[in-house]
Amino acid sequence: MANEARAFWVAAPGRGEIRRMSLGEPGPGEVRVRTLASGLSRGTESLVFMGHVPASEWQRMRCPFQEGDFPAPVKYGYASVGVVERVGAETPAALEGTRVFSLHPHQDCYIVPAAATLPVPHDVPTERAVLAANMETAVNALWDGAPAIGDRISVVGAGVVGALAAALAARIPGVTVEMVDIDRRRADLAAALGCGFAVPGDAARERDLVLHASGSGDGLATALDLAGFEATVVDVSWYGDRAVTLPLGQAFHAKRLTLLSSQVGSVAPSRRARRSHRERLGLALSLLADPRFDALVTGTCRFDELPATMARLAVNPDGALCQVVQYD
Repeated sequence: MANEARAFWVAAPGRGEIRRMSLGEPGPGEVRVRTLASGLSRGTESLVFMGHVPASEWQRMRCPFQEGDFPAPVKYGYASVGVVERVGAETPAALEGTRVFSLHPHQDCYIVPAAATLPVPHDVPTERAVLAANMETAVNALWDGAPAIGDRISVVGAGVVGALAAALAARIPGVTVEMVDIDRRRADLAAALGCGFAVPGDAARERDLVLHASGSGDGLATALDLAGFEATVVDVSWYGDRAVTLPLGQAFHAKRLTLLSSQVGSVAPSRRARRSHRERLGLALSLLADPRFDALVTGTCRFDELPATMARLAVNPDGALCQVVQYD
């Protein structure tokens, strides 16, 4: 095995490159993983790629195996699926050959602690498994929102996280879910996931729970408008360094709305005492056994093409959902 690896770096805001690095042997408790596929978390990674992480969040926004610092150069990402090809001392030999998920940046081979990997279930294909980090965010958002039997729920923003959260909520008995997006092409996706669909002007109102995942201030304003009396709006979006203006002078107070932030860096308070980050990620992987989630994979590229692909998606996503990066 070569003692060299290649990794994707944001060399400067708006410019990525593949860099070579030396790679040793796994030490005690470590594994060496050969990457099969990784996923672009397009919302957050686009903000990172364009240099829009505010200085106040440079430490909180670090991913587990990040190298470099914001704004650049930085190696960033957290959705990698690979095969364990070598184990270090004090690491179970049975892990060799195991397909695993890791919160690692885009890199063709890497060494991490064995505890930083999770086996991918046999019934979850590799390309679908790259959705695990986004699924974990969706799970956490629903733990924060606490939907109940019979709720009328809207999800504003039919991107990957919004679609995953909508699909999970639609499985709750008696719950009706409407996905709301300005892109009418999302109607087919909503139908595939067992949800209704509407553009903002036609969306149902008086909702019991609204999840917002559009990444825009207009989307959050729509979410507040759709919420019924004393309903909860869970904001799953992250806006980077952009300011967001909200119409809080309208019916926000009269409807006694609750606006709740949800962020995957911490386990939701309702589960924090009983669920670890690892358990939450394991749950996310198991939920991806549903083949309907293949609809969220809308493009692939080779690892060598990633700098150009990231530059294109950050400027003009044109309806793209999950982009899977394929490795040799």
